[in-house]
Amino acid sequence: MARYALVIDIAKCTGCRSCVAACKLENMVQKGNYWNFVLEYEEGEYPNVRRWFVPMNCMHCENPPCMKACPEGAIKKNEYGVVLIDYNKCKGRRYCIAACPYGVIHYISKEENFYPGEKTPYEKLPSDARHPLHRKKPGVAEKCTLCWHRIEKALKEGKKPGSDYDSTPACVPVCPAEARYFGDLDDPESIVSKLIKKRKVKVLKEEFGTKPKVYYLF
Repeated sequence: MARYALVIDIAKCTGCRSCVAACKLENMVQKGNYWNFVLEYEEGEYPNVRRWFVPMNCMHCENPPCMKACPEGAIKKNEYGVVLIDYNKCKGRRYCIAACPYGVIHYISKEENFYPGEKTPYEKLPSDARHPLHRKKPGVAEKCTLCWHRIEKALKEGKKPGSDYDSTPACVPVCPAEARYFGDLDDPESIVSKLIKKRKVKVLKEEFGTKPKVYYLF
């Protein structure tokens, strides 16, 4: 069985935030929330200064603390290792937000994200383009899904996820620096497996035992 993951090359990332824009558009992320965002760090002293950019999104942990914290069981890890929120089960208690050590789960505020009588982004979609992961509404949590709607479609069509533009997370192909990679950790021939084996990699907050599936190259 495949286990999908992201590899991000920090040495290549320029902080352009194309991934941020692509994610927000593809997934109709509510205003004020970001499933992808970029942290900036500076090291050294003038004139020898280096700025680093660290893109962040859900880590799709092997051992997700958000899933354990949800009293409704609204957060599940599917058979491919992708952690998803069931919007119909979520009651907006926000325990998942408190439990996540990465700060990548967001709450859709009733006051800030919708106006009275306004249709949700899901309701604005043509019926044949709707997916359960787009059925976001005020009062629930949301986060990166690795664009599961795209991966799922590829699997149903018999395509290998990551083989073309439409079967990979939207943040990956738009990166002008080609700093983002997507693939199957269980496939030794996948680009992510090869990079992890060949390069120096790091996962964030390893001490929490979450076993994240977003790897950073340095």
